[in-house]
Amino acid sequence: MKDDSRLKQKYAILFQHLNEKQRRLAAAADARFFGYGGISRLARASGLSRSTLYQGLKELEGSPAVPKRVRKPGAGRKRIVERTPAILKELESLVDPLTRGDPMSPLRWTSKSTRQLAAALSEQGFPVSHRVVAEMLRQLGYSLQANAKMLEGASHPDRDAQFLYLNRQVRNALAKGRPVISVDTKKKELVGEYRNGGREWQPQGAPEKVNVHDFPEAGVGKAIPYGIYDVGRNLGWVNVGRDHDTASFAVESIRRWWRALGVALYPQAKQLLICADAGGSNGYRTKLWKLELQSLADAAGLEVSVCHLPPGTSKWNKIEHRLFSHISMNWRGRPLVSHEVIVELIGSTTTQSGLRVAAQLDTGAYPTKVQVSDEQMAQVQLRRHRFHGEWNYSIRPRTTLVNRS
Repeated sequence: MKDDSRLKQKYAILFQHLNEKQRRLAAAADARFFGYGGISRLARASGLSRSTLYQGLKELEGSPAVPKRVRKPGAGRKRIVERTPAILKELESLVDPLTRGDPMSPLRWTSKSTRQLAAALSEQGFPVSHRVVAEMLRQLGYSLQANAKMLEGASHPDRDAQFLYLNRQVRNALAKGRPVISVDTKKKELVGEYRNGGREWQPQGAPEKVNVHDFPEAGVGKAIPYGIYDVGRNLGWVNVGRDHDTASFAVESIRRWWRALGVALYPQAKQLLICADAGGSNGYRTKLWKLELQSLADAAGLEVSVCHLPPGTSKWNKIEHRLFSHISMNWRGRPLVSHEVIVELIGSTTTQSGLRVAAQLDTGAYPTKVQVSDEQMAQVQLRRHRFHGEWNYSIRPRTTLVNRS
């Protein structure tokens, strides 16, 4: 006879936690495992009768009586997003100031790790694991990305601090109902029968024919789209120039937006906040930009505040993701044969999120190399902010006009 002392110890411990049926099934399963003589051996070890073990074998061979679900539908602990819907908005607010990515991609990605974000959420009263943060990021449209060659220069040590400052200025202005616009010049486009990247539906075997080269032809020219994106209302305005991308052209584009849309949408506005890149025609070092903004402030009766993105971060500008990327997708695969076609294609751009865009052709001349004297700059009512006054500043109107159009 085999020594069943270890089996007896096992069942003495196990049976304390099992009901009658569970004891029968556990012992019968072991009896089946031992094969010939298993019933007798398990009867001695477990203290159950042979008939009880035979009944257990029959139950093991039959259909399971235990339901597959232990909990009722909807039972159990709720997901944190269901218990605390505000956590998604809080996570978005943590990520948004530092959001970056390819403006042509519908996905976004964040430079903060999930563990860092989980720690920040916990500090704000939302205890959550980094795994749950990753799930919420995917729900918000973010994705984990590898490195890509997209660097535009050395990073400024106060880069992140400037993004946070800019974001606070935008939030405060929007909370007070003030106009906030993101501005930039879109990539210059050749006008004519030139190849435009992307594809569109055409009859099979009948693609749109374009030139085999991309050399500009005399008399056709180029298009310079300068965009204004209304952050609070999800509205776009594009001034399509034909001459040069200068500071005068940039401010004239903003002036046209104000006359066409801004003054009607914000009739009581006394201040305008502009978010712009650090370089280009609206760069923070450009004297003509500030001089032209003074003219705008005087004519519109607005205090114009400007927050520049830190150097080397032009692709982080909201207008790239919220406006320009959708314009490029709207005209992909279509040759931009004339300025009028470009204006029409821009104006027909829409998104499921409600973006609407208006466009206008600007035939004005904007000469380059315009010199601004120190005497002219001394007339600009410039007030630099305490934090990086070269990037953040306000220009007050020199006169208050009744007619703001």
